[in-house]
Amino acid sequence: MTPLRIAVPAAFPRPRLSPLFLACIAVMAGPALAQGVPAAAPTQLAQAGSASALREVVVSGARSERTLDEVPAAIDVLTGEDLDPARVQNIRDLVQELPNVSVKRAPVRFGGVTGNVGRDGNAGFNIRGLEGNRVLLTIDGIRVPRELSSGVFGPAAFGRDYYDIGLISRVEILRGANSALYGSDGLAGMVAMFTTEPKDLLKPGQTLGGRASLSLDGQDDTRRIGVTLAGIASERLQWLGSVQVGRSEALDNQGGNFALNSNRTAPNPQKDDQVSAMGKLVFTPGGGQRHVFTAEHVDKSSEVEAYTGRAPVVSAPTHVGDLDGRSDMVRSRVSWDGRFPVISAWADELRAMVGYQASESRETTHEFRPLQPAATQNRVRDVTYNERILQAVLQAEKLRPLGGAWSQKLVYGVDLSRSSLDNLVTGVNGPSYESYPLQRFPETVETTTALFVQSEYASERWSVIPALRYDRVALDARTSPLYPLQPASLSNGALTPKLGVIWRGSEHWSLFGNLAAGFKSPSPLQLNNFFQNPFGNYESIPNPQLRPEKSRTLELGTRGRSGGLDWEAVAFTGRYKDFIEDLVTVQTVPRLQFQSVNRQSVTLRGFELKGSARLSARTTLRAAYGQTTGTDTARGLPLNSVNPAKLVLGVDHRLGDWSLGASLAHSAKKSASDIDTTGAANQFATPAWTTLDLRASWQVTRATRLSAAIHNLTDRRYWEWTNVRGIAANSPVLDSYTAPGRSVSVALVTDF
Repeated sequence: MTPLRIAVPAAFPRPRLSPLFLACIAVMAGPALAQGVPAAAPTQLAQAGSASALREVVVSGARSERTLDEVPAAIDVLTGEDLDPARVQNIRDLVQELPNVSVKRAPVRFGGVTGNVGRDGNAGFNIRGLEGNRVLLTIDGIRVPRELSSGVFGPAAFGRDYYDIGLISRVEILRGANSALYGSDGLAGMVAMFTTEPKDLLKPGQTLGGRASLSLDGQDDTRRIGVTLAGIASERLQWLGSVQVGRSEALDNQGGNFALNSNRTAPNPQKDDQVSAMGKLVFTPGGGQRHVFTAEHVDKSSEVEAYTGRAPVVSAPTHVGDLDGRSDMVRSRVSWDGRFPVISAWADELRAMVGYQASESRETTHEFRPLQPAATQNRVRDVTYNERILQAVLQAEKLRPLGGAWSQKLVYGVDLSRSSLDNLVTGVNGPSYESYPLQRFPETVETTTALFVQSEYASERWSVIPALRYDRVALDARTSPLYPLQPASLSNGALTPKLGVIWRGSEHWSLFGNLAAGFKSPSPLQLNNFFQNPFGNYESIPNPQLRPEKSRTLELGTRGRSGGLDWEAVAFTGRYKDFIEDLVTVQTVPRLQFQSVNRQSVTLRGFELKGSARLSARTTLRAAYGQTTGTDTARGLPLNSVNPAKLVLGVDHRLGDWSLGASLAHSAKKSASDIDTTGAANQFATPAWTTLDLRASWQVTRATRLSAAIHNLTDRRYWEWTNVRGIAANSPVLDSYTAPGRSVSVALVTDF
């Protein structure tokens, strides 16, 4: 049996000696032990000022509902008009105007065996310079499948866009480490999405209602239609059903070469299809109980005619005459979320959640080599990645007065999850050094058991919020005839404390800060990936000695509102030890070897400013700015996953049944001194760019709204840094990485 190894963030090498660890224990235990149980708990925490009652209610910041003013962290909340389908069709559109948040979307350019550029589509979220599986993604509290992108899979790359925005009614983006509440995978932050419920559509007095939408987007020729119905079956039962269907083509760019070979800079022809469905029952049997049963299915497919994979000149038997690719992503979920009022000394409410989710991502390439013998002219590579997750949560909440002006809210519970991850590579006429079928890493079962507690003490002026979590993560890799090595397993644990503080200077403004530890266990692919090409004399090998990533972060900020002014300013810094970097060259003789390795230390720091000013009852100005710098401190090199600083200015004006708006986005250039050129000596540094978007919305009737937007009005030719990392400045196909030019999107939404 593999021995248990306890991995604790370097800032707190021994929990019993860590200042933050001791502070969390002391603050949680002291008042709780000193006070008796009151006869009746108060209905709410000590008031944070009348302004907080008007603030947005969030869930992700504390695992329970509270106003934004009561969370010592930066959180973006997107709902209502923020999700207007004329502006938001996918997760890339979702974050276009948010500082220090982005979604990578590289053009689809791949080869038959190598080169996976763009195959992962909208790959996933980048928050403050960290991305991939370091960002925790959930939907209704259930974790979203992981990203799987590595050179060992050849042209295959699996992103994390398992969403259909048409099923989503609310998005919360939490910045900064949240391991103390949610465990591993939250080093960078969290994106929590919540699906539509009957109450979102049913008006008072209605027993049947719904929403229908039709949208068009010129950036990728999207055509989408969605219908959602909701009703009241009885006094205790509500229901909802939704179907969303969409088709699109390649994301546009400003490349002008339409050659049918690798010289092409225009997008490859592409056809995307998406079908999603969701059913939901909300059962309220009485006594304050509430049970939500959800079934969700998202199915996405994409077919690409990869002209860019064809050689421009017929010069060798390996000449590619035709190359096609297809990708499929399917995610299915069933879940139950129950809430039970409890009258006891240890809880006011219990929440139980159980969810099962299965996903399958599959990518296939078909390569035709006309100069080969007939038996070997067609080469097919088929890669599949499966992930199945069973997740359960039991959580209790207790609210009580502590005497004087103070009250306490305790949230504690247990998280359990079991994930099974598997992959398969097969095909026809594969490379001579491979025998299909095979696995790049063995089937792995990841089991996580966690205990968490957060105790919030609040008065009119202060909130002190310590939290503590213990996670034990075990990766059990199974032996398989399709994987040639003896797989390594891993077991580790971590204590992750967090301490948040809020001071309310008045009912109009407050200061907040939080100090947090985080950790992330290695993934099965990082632990056991294996690929070997003896003829090319190179290989990718496992690393059973990988250690969990650990972090400590500090965030300080202020937020408030006064008159028509609403603002938030945040500064942050973080240190990440044992940072895992994939496919690093670790040996060159006698053969070239690549491996995932721990880097000694990475630091990230920066700030964010955002606010709005109501100039009149009809006109509002908005502004947001974010800047981050990242450094591999051990090597003294910049961190390439950090995007340049970005400023967004906007104005919204209401005129009767019309709403008009404009957004100006400016990105700073990517300085050569801010690029690690170790892997690409002539890395392209993106110049600064500015774009202007216009939008309008017309309330045709009380129930029907017509919206339209013009994106990149000036048809600016520009590149986003996140999409060109690793591309040489002298690349002849650099224009293929440009962002879309001018485009128009339209949406018609009606409620009934």
